[in-house]
Amino acid sequence: MFKRSLADIWFDRVNMLLIMTGLAIIVYPLYFVVLASVTDPGAVQMTLFWPEKFSLEGYKKILDSDNLWVGYKNSFVYAIFGTIINLCLTLPAAYALSRKDMKGRSTVMLFITFTMFFSGGLIPTYLTVKELGLLDSVWAMVIPNAVGAWNLIIARTFFQSTIPDELLEAAKIDGCSDAKFFWKMVLPLSQALIAIMVLFYGVAHWNSYFNALIYLRDQELFPLQLVLRSILIENQISNDMMTDMSSMGDQLRAAELIKYGMIIIAALPLLILYPFLQNYFVKGVMIGSIKG
Repeated sequence: MFKRSLADIWFDRVNMLLIMTGLAIIVYPLYFVVLASVTDPGAVQMTLFWPEKFSLEGYKKILDSDNLWVGYKNSFVYAIFGTIINLCLTLPAAYALSRKDMKGRSTVMLFITFTMFFSGGLIPTYLTVKELGLLDSVWAMVIPNAVGAWNLIIARTFFQSTIPDELLEAAKIDGCSDAKFFWKMVLPLSQALIAIMVLFYGVAHWNSYFNALIYLRDQELFPLQLVLRSILIENQISNDMMTDMSSMGDQLRAAELIKYGMIIIAALPLLILYPFLQNYFVKGVMIGSIKG
């Protein structure tokens, strides 16, 4: 049996120590947010590994809001509907740009890449959305960012590196059209890419905040992020409370609890989704490392 040297043993121990230290640095802040969301604000500073004074007051205030479930519903609609539109536009465009027989693809890619560094700005974008009649509608949340340049480049690189030209030639000999080849051959071979696009676009839509802030006025259309912001503002200190120190203290404690609770409620769907897409996420990072 192979006997490990003392240097190997110490090497493993140092590696394990570094890994555990890194893990603690990454995980503990997340764990602390969970603890703080169920701890009385006055005892948060004494909390290290378990709640000193258990309290669900923050969650109660958040869940008591009727608009919370409206926000959840809207965020799910924007995430699902928006991601479908993103996939329907990004994947065919990326595949077309990956084909060497597409004329002018370098020029098209130049314009697409240009938009990653220079944009029209906030006001021209707002005026465009307004003239298109998208304000105060679901479309305002899904159309302006229907195609992400970064994701398009990742998808194009994936198609270039995984779909061989010989496969297309063989399919054409059998009488397969370009559209049928894309639907029957390319998409089934691109499940990892599709999963990554769903993750990237889905997370972007779920966390979308700024577009809703400038394009939406109807509260029935507000996504979860705006609803949580409204709940937090409602529990901030108003000028009328400045003369009532007791109410001011209660309001401050409630606001602190709500802040931590909002982080958990907003991140919970993504925390549930991530483990199922973890393997695809690693592949997606490797795909994104090449921008040929």
